[in-house]
Amino acid sequence: MTLAFPVAPSWLYRWRRPLEAILLPIAALVTALLIFGIFCALAGANPLAVYASIYKAAFGSWSAWQNTLIRASPLMLTALCTALPARLGLVIIGNEGALVIGGLCAVAMGLSVGAALPPLMGQMTMAIAAIVGGGVWIMLAGALRHYRGVNETISSLLLNYIAIALMNHLVEGPMRDAEFVTKPSSAELNEVLWMGTIPGSRIHYGLIYGLIACVLAYVLIQRTTFGFAARTAGGNLRAARIAGLPVGKLTLAVCFLGGSCAGLAGMIEVAAVQKRINESLVSNYGYAGILVAFVSRHNPLATILVAVLLGGILASGGILQRSHDLPDATVLVFQGIVFLCVLFSDSLYGRLPWFQEKPIV
Repeated sequence: MTLAFPVAPSWLYRWRRPLEAILLPIAALVTALLIFGIFCALAGANPLAVYASIYKAAFGSWSAWQNTLIRASPLMLTALCTALPARLGLVIIGNEGALVIGGLCAVAMGLSVGAALPPLMGQMTMAIAAIVGGGVWIMLAGALRHYRGVNETISSLLLNYIAIALMNHLVEGPMRDAEFVTKPSSAELNEVLWMGTIPGSRIHYGLIYGLIACVLAYVLIQRTTFGFAARTAGGNLRAARIAGLPVGKLTLAVCFLGGSCAGLAGMIEVAAVQKRINESLVSNYGYAGILVAFVSRHNPLATILVAVLLGGILASGGILQRSHDLPDATVLVFQGIVFLCVLFSDSLYGRLPWFQEKPIV
């Protein structure tokens, strides 16, 4: 008796891995769209009209594109906080905490230097403080994992809550600006430290930082010996140790780099958007960055495209409320559905017959 296997075209075996990495996320997104459409229908809205509104708000005009790109820049950076440690086999979800700590360090440094430094130097000083703060914050999760065996997913999640509680304590206490009565906040940064916008647009220079960070992360992981060592350790930790690779140092370094990217996102938010630090900094960019990292399969270059897509979805919350009587948080429901579908699609990698090795007859 001969077992019958599904037969795929011969050319597919050569490209099975790239095709699998592209088609499965696309299938997950399509499935999420269908499920979200059912949700909208149950809520009394026309799914096709909702999709049209999302497209219009995200990509329908130059103004819509600007709103999308403004939201995409922090998503690129926070996604790297998950994507880089994932190359070591670590699942880090402390993006929101690293962003908050980065913003907190940036504001503390900005209030210290004030207008004493030239604008560019002052912003660079804030950026360095944010990078170090965010990097050290995530490096704590990596250190707990390597030296004490603590699950990095749980520890990084708990670090989110600690970071937010620390920020609330400081803005309601030592750093509070008594003249700002709307809500507890720090003093406003000096105007020379505000991040400007790209000429001819409302898009701040944080988008440039995000693009550069993604490109540098790709080069680091795919084109350097450091990246090769990290990928080797992530593929087989025991073999990496036998080969003499410094797994501990790699873990700390990669976690620091990932956290520094999220910390830089915090600096961009306070310097370009908030101009001070308060509870508005906790805007879920860190949690959305986790979704971006998983949809992009932890590829820094693919992160750019996925961040723009998700940035457009986040930019459409207002129009869904105005045009379809849906809550502003509807986009968060959509985001959650996408996340679940992507996580499910991860379980299919290497299992679908068309993407498996060609059977030997």
